Amino acid sequence: MIITQGTLQTLFVAFNAAFREGFGQAPTDHERIAMMVSSMTSTEEYAWLGQWPGLKEWVGERVIRSLIQHEYSIKNKTFESTIGVQRDRIRDDQYGVYTPMFSELGRATAAHPTELVYEALVAGFDTKCFDGQYFFDTDHPIDQQGDGGIQANRPAALGNGKPWFLIDTSRAIKPIIHQTREAYDLTRMDDPTDENVFMRREFLYGVDGRCNVGYGLWQLAWGSKQPLTAAAYAEARAAMHVFKADSGRPLGIMPRLLVVDPSQEKAALELINAERLANGATNVWRGTVDVLQSPWLEAA
Repeated sequence: MIITQGTLQTLFVAFNAAFREGFGQAPTDHERIAMMVSSMTSTEEYAWLGQWPGLKEWVGERVIRSLIQHEYSIKNKTFESTIGVQRDRIRDDQYGVYTPMFSELGRATAAHPTELVYEALVAGFDTKCFDGQYFFDTDHPIDQQGDGGIQANRPAALGNGKPWFLIDTSRAIKPIIHQTREAYDLTRMDDPTDENVFMRREFLYGVDGRCNVGYGLWQLAWGSKQPLTAAAYAEARAAMHVFKADSGRPLGIMPRLLVVDPSQEKAALELINAERLANGATNVWRGTVDVLQSPWLEAA
C-alpha cells in the first residue's frame, strides 16, 4: 500500500469500525449495581449521600429538614491504552492482522467500567464510604449525630472465603457510583512528521478517558466472605429488611440480586433455583433473587 493521507484516513476508519464493533459486544451488567453519573468537573462532591427523604402529615407549618453535609467526593482519573502499528506492515498490506486487536481494544474499553465497579465492590470491606465507615462494616451509624444506634451490612464474623454480595437494585441510587468525565475515544498519531513515525516508523492509535468509581448507599448491599449457605443468605436478607433511616423509618430494602464469582456459581444457583435443599427440606429461598456471576470478582 502506498501511504498517503487518504490511505491513512481509510485505514483509521477501518480500525475505528473494528473498535466500535468490539465496544458494542461487551456486557454491561455493572449497570445493575452501579449508578452511572455524568461528571462535570475534576472532582464530584456527593454531600447528599445518606439522606433518605420521607413524608409526614402536614400539621401546622412545614418541617424543614436541613441536609447533613457529608464530606465525600470522587476524583476522576485518566485511563489509556495504546497500540503501535509498524509502518512497514502497512506498506506491505499486512494491516488486516491488526483488525482483531482493535476489536478487542474496543471490547476491553467498554468493559473497563465493569472492571472498576467490581473492583470497588470487593474493596468495600476495607475502603471507607460517605459516613466514614468501611462500606461493608458492622457499625454504620443510623444517624450522623450518633443518637440512633448502629447497623451492619456484613456478618460479625466476616469469614475468609470468596466474597459474595446481596444487593437491592431497585433504587435510582445504587451501592456503587461510576462517574464519567470524558468518554473513551480512539485517536491517532500517524502523520509522517509525528515523532513516533519519523523516529520509529510506527503509527500510534490510542484510547483514553476520564472516570472513576466510589461508593453510594451502603444500605443497598450486604457483603460476606462466609460460605454461601441458606443460613448465611437468610441472615443477609433479614438484616437488610430492617435497615432504617436516621428518623427510624424503615427503608424498605428488598434484595434483588445475588452477585458471586465463578467458583460460587453452582452454590448460588442451587440456593436460588433448587426446589429442595441438600437435606431434603423445601427451599424457601427459591426464586427470591436473580443470580449474577461475574469473573471480575475473581480478578479483583
